[in-house]
Amino acid sequence: MKNQYMLDVLETVKKRNQGEPEFIQAVTEVFETIEPVIEARPDFVKAGILERIVEPERQIIFRVPWVDDNGKVQVNRGYRVHFNSAIVQYKGGIRLHPSVYSGIIKVLGFEQIFKNSLTTLPMGGAKGGSDFDPKGKSDGEVMRFCQSFMTELYRHIGADCDVPAGDIGTGAREIGYMFGQYKRLQNEFTGVLTGKGIPYGGSLARTQATGYGLCYFTDEMLKANGKSFAGQTVVISGSGNVAIYACEKATTLGAKVVAMSDSNGYIYDADGIKLDVVKQIKEVERGRIKEYADRVPGSVYTEGCKGIWTIKCDIALPCATQNEIDGESAEILVKNGCYAVAEGANMPSTPEAINTYLANGLLYGPAKAANAGGVATSGLEMSQNSQRLSWTFEEVDAKLHGIMKNIFASCDNAAKTYGMEGNYMAGANIAGFLKVAEAMKAQGCV
Repeated sequence: MKNQYMLDVLETVKKRNQGEPEFIQAVTEVFETIEPVIEARPDFVKAGILERIVEPERQIIFRVPWVDDNGKVQVNRGYRVHFNSAIVQYKGGIRLHPSVYSGIIKVLGFEQIFKNSLTTLPMGGAKGGSDFDPKGKSDGEVMRFCQSFMTELYRHIGADCDVPAGDIGTGAREIGYMFGQYKRLQNEFTGVLTGKGIPYGGSLARTQATGYGLCYFTDEMLKANGKSFAGQTVVISGSGNVAIYACEKATTLGAKVVAMSDSNGYIYDADGIKLDVVKQIKEVERGRIKEYADRVPGSVYTEGCKGIWTIKCDIALPCATQNEIDGESAEILVKNGCYAVAEGANMPSTPEAINTYLANGLLYGPAKAANAGGVATSGLEMSQNSQRLSWTFEEVDAKLHGIMKNIFASCDNAAKTYGMEGNYMAGANIAGFLKVAEAMKAQGCV
């Protein structure tokens, strides 16, 4: 990056956000790819678009006290960041994980701006969460935490203000408890949360959406480069909703998925992952992925997660967590013949890994584009709630497929327009940025 104005803004970001390396990483990545846009649009400089887009409109931090099953009071910290509402009300998930702190929430909210913009649906960028860990907690403990969390959060959200969704640690159970508490506090039934259960306003295909959407995007990226999923070997990290349904859709499209993981380690099955076994372990029993090796002869379990990227594959789909592929792992993927990486998790590749992909000509689908299927289907759930309608699985899936095809086309066209054909990371950042920047400029200095 050579533009002095952009360098000055980035330096201010670094000074104001010391101790938040993930946020600085995300801003740097976006700035490096949108430099041609800023060079061509001095009106954006005059309007202070960059200075404004890197600052959240508001950040909310609050105490979350709750009582465990032993009668002891526990205290966690809750967050909600309203990052940008230029293209309509805020939208973004709630992450429940011990790693959550203000910097993680900010980077996820910042990424959400561009991801939501790319969907073409009217959704601004936000994110929230807590350092509460639902793993190992009873249903009663999770319920009491969620009710306490919502007792503060409800003041800051609403169907026409901010519509949270699920994320890591926040599934249908947690959304249900939060929605019930919101309804009790507000005495109204509105689509204020997405990812709800089907009986009370949820959308069919929401569970599958991020994983399916990832494969729809990847399929478009492959086809644009004369390739397809058919007959290809795929490695997928993670074993939550995103990974499970990415595995399901990739298999349907003709690929063989040979590895999946969780936070303890990974499994390798040369014959192809038996998804029914994974679903039983993870969705029904809430167990650990190592149990797969006990049930499927010939499969192997390995402790630790990093080694999953040493498995030879054609296509890698990281669906676990941020920065899970570093420069070393990326080099191994390249050496082993991997030619495509598409991200189902948020920011799963470090800057060094991304540089390795691009330097070696890999097809790279960045998270803000490739994993936008989840928030896109959340937007479709909002539409159904507003209309008091419920669409069929096939209707939602068809709309999702169309959205993901359009997202790829937007990334592809933007990259070509600004002289970076094939660089879908740059295309995603440019396409997402332009829509939000135009809206911010049109609304004046707010």
